[in-house]
Amino acid sequence: MIIKRREFLKVGSLATASLLLPNFLKAMALPNALEREQKVLVILQLSGGNDGLNTIIPRRNDIYFRERQTIAVENALPLTDEAGINPALGFFKELFDNGELAVLNNVGYPNPDKSHFRSMDIWHSASRSDEYLESGWLGRYLDEACYDCTHPTQALEVNDMLSLALKGKHKKAFAFTDPKKLYQTSQEEYFKSLYEDHQHEDETVGYLYQTLGETINNADYIFEKSKVKSTTAPYPDSALGKDFRTIASLIKSDINTQVYYLQIGSFDTHINQRQRQEGLFRTINDAVEAFVDDLKKNGLFQQVMLMTFSEFGRRVAQNASNGTDHGTANQLFFISGGLKEKGLRNALPDLEHLNAGDLVYSEDFRKVYATLLKNWLGADSSKILGWKNGVYDFI
Repeated sequence: MIIKRREFLKVGSLATASLLLPNFLKAMALPNALEREQKVLVILQLSGGNDGLNTIIPRRNDIYFRERQTIAVENALPLTDEAGINPALGFFKELFDNGELAVLNNVGYPNPDKSHFRSMDIWHSASRSDEYLESGWLGRYLDEACYDCTHPTQALEVNDMLSLALKGKHKKAFAFTDPKKLYQTSQEEYFKSLYEDHQHEDETVGYLYQTLGETINNADYIFEKSKVKSTTAPYPDSALGKDFRTIASLIKSDINTQVYYLQIGSFDTHINQRQRQEGLFRTINDAVEAFVDDLKKNGLFQQVMLMTFSEFGRRVAQNASNGTDHGTANQLFFISGGLKEKGLRNALPDLEHLNAGDLVYSEDFRKVYATLLKNWLGADSSKILGWKNGVYDFI
């Protein structure tokens, strides 16, 4: 059966979807399914460059208020005598008070790049700013931890497309959104007959049909398994809330996944920053609160670590549009019942000593990655990252 171009494109759409969603739930039936004592890492990417100074606020710093006369946060929720947190992140304040939140300030890298795309690539690949890598730090973790796995389901991204961070040299994570939609599409008679009758010698097209066949053969199983441990806990009706609900359901199942990845944005707040940023914060706050509550009720919060990051921070001074422009260093949040140390792990940004109006980083993000890989996931961080400058002790 020789197909026409329009039919080929239609097949390609399903096969592409199957590449994003294939077989990941098969891991529930594997003998190496995740055991309760194994650690799980959840990474929330704040896309667009979140303004760290309006997230963790230096509430007694005159320079902060002078440089941000219309966008400074004056009603920050106090964390310490010097630091407060944005009031839209009220649950994070509760986590801080409970010893379930750690904050690392001034995280960045030498010679920072202010391009969204380039800086995100640097964070995803764990490269130097003058180095270009085609694999991600979590993808290389898969190469190391899953070199002999039939299905590298140790890492999953809740998204339509797979981020560079999860692409290895030999293994890649799976990106997915909705198993039910994949199942419904795979049941169309058109795709079944097309797969059974196709004949094509082209290697690329043959691979496409092979992927299509695997999807058709496993879609029913994937859909049924996706409902096995479906959470009944209430979650916000936001896209992020639904993503966290999906992750919670999988964590509570016996799937062998140790890394989950999701994102929200855009934090590129050049104009009217307060309204945009705080709206996103409220979405994050409510979704994380539901997620943590779900984990706690199921006795899993000790084994799960949630980390947030953004590709860069913002400049210290506000711009003329009640916003901020691309900056450099930023803070990272770590949320877990298994933290060794809590609270602010280092000093707030130094606003007196800037680099052309930008914050000067003091903590290299690759040390954070090395810490998570070695201390949380039990991986060989030096082999995966080439990092040999130590790790933090709060994880």
